[in-house]
Amino acid sequence: GSHDSFSFYIDEASPVGPEQPETVQNFVSVFGTVAKKLMRKWLATQTMNFTSQLGAGIRYFDLRISTKPRDPDNELYFAHGLFSAKVKEGLEEINAFLADHAKEVVFLDFNHFYGMQKYHHEKLVQMLKDTYGNKMCPAIFAHEVSLQYLWEKEHQVLVFYHSPVALEVPFLWPGQMMPAPWANTTDPEKLIQFLQASITERRKKGSFFISQVVLTPKASTVVKGVASGLRETITERALPAMMQWVRTQTPGESGVNIITADFVELGDFISTVIKLNYALDEGEDDTT
Repeated sequence: GSHDSFSFYIDEASPVGPEQPETVQNFVSVFGTVAKKLMRKWLATQTMNFTSQLGAGIRYFDLRISTKPRDPDNELYFAHGLFSAKVKEGLEEINAFLADHAKEVVFLDFNHFYGMQKYHHEKLVQMLKDTYGNKMCPAIFAHEVSLQYLWEKEHQVLVFYHSPVALEVPFLWPGQMMPAPWANTTDPEKLIQFLQASITERRKKGSFFISQVVLTPKASTVVKGVASGLRETITERALPAMMQWVRTQTPGESGVNIITADFVELGDFISTVIKLNYALDEGEDDTT
């Protein structure tokens, strides 16, 4: 999986997202375009677009949706501090891949919503229907979902929706069925301790589960590396330790399930995670 999957594109001409604190809003209002260029270096956690991520093996997408202030068209956008592409365009890009690869399955995790009213949620639900139709798998018990089951039903998309709206729509899986504990640290050692503890505490059945192999910069980290950005200051330096942890994991009910990272093309992250599937017993192959 990819963390902030849509952030390969950050629109520097866009206003600051409504979720950003007043300090950030003030910073941008004073320094304008220069501030946004610096922000982009810390907000972009991916470099590959959806099609490239899918081609490389990514199957879980972390999606954050926002309305844009004073937008006359009331469009929905992906957002992470600044705005990214229109949601409709991203969904269609993913659907084009699925249309060409009938046995592939993706997880779309809508886990943050900013500035959205009831009618915005209705608009997004309709967009999902129009784009994916019967490709979407209705919510059932997680342990009942095998590739065999999905192939038989011709389902290719599982949509997780972290809002009460999920309870009203059969093809939306409630957000609690895709927990993603967040370490919120810049320290690789603390991150690995957190990841290990999360897996130990994981319930054996009943939900999917995300291990976020992701370091989060503090304000002081950003100030020190303001011109270099997230990738150079944090991700690349911590990569060897994080990848060592990934390699030693075991998949299955009491192990890892979905693993997400920033800049998924770095090192051998994707191929290493895919290889973990082969550690499963033959009898469990259809659940991976």
